Amino acid sequence: MARRKKESTTNPEGGAEHLGKPNVPRTDKSFYMIQAVSNALTLLELFDDKVAELGIREMRDRLELTTQATERLVATLERRGYLELNRLTGCYRLGLKTYEISRTFLAQAELFRHAQTVLRNLVNVCNETAYIATMHDYLSTYLEAVETTMTVRVASRIGSRLPAYCTAAGKVLLAALPPERLAEYLERVELRPYTDRTITDREALARHLAAIAEQGYAVGNEELERGIRGVAAPVRNHTGRIVAAVIISGPAMRLTDERLAAELIPQVRQAADEISLKLGYLAGGRREAPAPSTEHGQ
Repeated sequence: MARRKKESTTNPEGGAEHLGKPNVPRTDKSFYMIQAVSNALTLLELFDDKVAELGIREMRDRLELTTQATERLVATLERRGYLELNRLTGCYRLGLKTYEISRTFLAQAELFRHAQTVLRNLVNVCNETAYIATMHDYLSTYLEAVETTMTVRVASRIGSRLPAYCTAAGKVLLAALPPERLAEYLERVELRPYTDRTITDREALARHLAAIAEQGYAVGNEELERGIRGVAAPVRNHTGRIVAAVIISGPAMRLTDERLAAELIPQVRQAADEISLKLGYLAGGRREAPAPSTEHGQ
C-alpha cells in the first residue's frame, strides 16, 4: 500500500497549524505558525554545503508532502527568486534572493558589532542618548541605543519606526537617496504636520534635504515632537553607500544651537566616521561643518 504523504493540518497554501485547536494558549507562538511558510523555509533548509541541487521528487520525499503541494511551494519560491531551475539538470538550486538576504544579514550584524562600542564612547563624551538607525519603507528604524545617565531624557526609541521626513536620522538617509527615488518619495509621501515645526511643503523639504546632503548632517528641530531635538550623521559602508545614521537625541533645552555647533555636530560626525571606517569606508578630506541655523532644524 502506497504511503500517504503528510500534508499540513490545514490548507498548505497558508492556514495556521493550530487553527481550530481551542486548547492551545494564544501566548504559545506555535499557535500563529503558518504551515505553508514553515514548509517553504524547511524546503530552503534542505540545501547546504553538500546539497547544491534537488529535484521535485527529492524535495517531496524529504518534506513528506504531496507532489502537488511541493510543486506549489517550488513555483512560489522560484517566482520570488529564492529558487532557480538548472535547465541542464532539471533540478532546483538556491536563487540570488537568498544571497541578497545573507548579504543584508551580514551587513547588519557587522553594523551592530561596530556600532555598540562607538555609541558607548559617544555617550561617555556627550552624556546624551545615542542611537544607530537605518531606513526601511521610508521609515527611520532605531536599532541600537546607549542611554544617557541624565534624569531628564527622551523615552527610548529603540525598535521604533518613525517618519523619515521629520527626524534627524530619517532626513540624513532620505538625503542619500538617488534622485529618482527621492523624487518618487516626495511625490507620494503625506507630509503630516506633527508639530508646528514639521516641514509640510514638498519643495521646501527637497531644498532642505539637498542642504543636508551637502553639509553631511541633519538636525531634528522638534519636528516630530515638541521639546525633543536630535542631530544625525551618515554611516557609509565599504562602497561609500550610506547605510545607517548615528543620532544624538535629547531635550531641546539641552540641545541648544550653541551646543550643537560647538560639541554635538562634530561628535556625532566623528562617531559616524568611526563606524564607517570599521565598515571599510576610506574617505578623503572633508570640510568643516557650518554652524546650524534654526530654520527647519538646520
